[in-house]
Amino acid sequence: MFHPLRVSAIERVTDDAVAVTFAVPPELRETFRHRPGQHLNVRHRVGGEEIRRSYSICAPASTGPEPPVLRVGIRLVDGGVFSTYALKELAVGDVVEAMAPIGRFVLEPRAGHFAAVVGGSGITPVLSIAATLLARERTARFCLIRSDRTAASTMFLEEVADLKDRHPGRFHLVTALSREEQAAGLPSGRLDRERLTGLLPALLPVPSVDGWFLCGPLGLVRQAEGALRDLGVDRARVHQEIFHVADDAPARPAVTTAAASSQSTLTATLDGRSGNWPVQEGESLLETVLRSRADAPYACKGGVCGTCRAYLVSGEVRMDRNFALEPEETGAGFVLACQSHPVTPEVELDFDR
Repeated sequence: MFHPLRVSAIERVTDDAVAVTFAVPPELRETFRHRPGQHLNVRHRVGGEEIRRSYSICAPASTGPEPPVLRVGIRLVDGGVFSTYALKELAVGDVVEAMAPIGRFVLEPRAGHFAAVVGGSGITPVLSIAATLLARERTARFCLIRSDRTAASTMFLEEVADLKDRHPGRFHLVTALSREEQAAGLPSGRLDRERLTGLLPALLPVPSVDGWFLCGPLGLVRQAEGALRDLGVDRARVHQEIFHVADDAPARPAVTTAAASSQSTLTATLDGRSGNWPVQEGESLLETVLRSRADAPYACKGGVCGTCRAYLVSGEVRMDRNFALEPEETGAGFVLACQSHPVTPEVELDFDR
C-alpha cells in the first residue's frame, strides 16, 4: 500500500545527488519506522506516466516514541526519469507516495565488529546501518571502506565525518578515489578483487569480523565478494545489495533454465486474498498478477530491488535475472515475480510469506 508523504527538505549533497526528507504524519509513524539498511519504494506521476523507484534510507533508525526520520539519497542516473525529476523539479511541499520501508540488507544493532565495502551511492543504506549501530551499541565497531570517483562526487561526506568525530576508536574510515589522487590515504585506482584481497587483512582482522556489508554497483560488489571468498570468509557473514546493473550483466543462476510453458495458470496470494489467472505468452508472473491486482508489489522490474519477492508454493519457474535474492532464499523457494516465467502448467505464488 502506498501512502502520500510530503517533502519536508531537499539538500544537495553533490553536484548530481540530493538527500530528500519526507514528513511522516503521526498516524503513520509505526508504518514508516524503518530498520537500519532498508529502503523506500516511491511512486509518482512524471509527464503523465507512473514511475516507481527504490531508494535507500540514509537516516539512523529510530525507536518509539521518537518519530522516524525518512531521508533518502537520490543520485542522478543517465536517462533516469525519477532521478532527473528529483534533482531538477522536486520541491519542498510536494507530495510523493511511498510504501512502508522494506529490505533485508539490514543490521540490527548488536555487539561485534562489522565492516562495509561500498561504492558511490552504495553509502546510503550503510550510513544508516553504521550510525544506528554505533549510537545504540556502545561496544560495537565499524570499518567503512568506500570507493568514489572523486572527492567532489562523494555523497554524505559531512555525515561520515561526523561519525568519525562522535565515535573515535570505534569507527574506521578508508577512502579510495578511482580518478583522483589523495593527499593522504590509499593511492588512486579501483577497488578490484586483487587489491581488496591484499588490503582488507591490513586494515582489520578479517576472520573475526562478524558481518560484511557490500553495496554499490554490480562490479564492485562482485569484486568484493570474490576477495572475501579468497580470504576464507564464511558466505553467511556476507550481505550485499546492488544499486546499478547493466542490461547485459550476468546474474546469479536462475531457479531453472527450462523453457517457459506456452499455456499456464498462475494462482497467487496477496494481502490474504487469492486469485488465479492465465499467463499470457511472454509475460512475467508479476505482469500476470498486475492485470488484475494493481496492488502487487514491485519497483524496478529489473531483478535488482527484490520488492516483488514471492514464495513458490508449487510448480516450476524460470527466472531471467536475479540480483536481489541470496542463494539461501532461492534454495528456500523464493523467486522474483518480475523475472519469473512458468515452466509447468500450474504455478502458485505467495507474496505474503
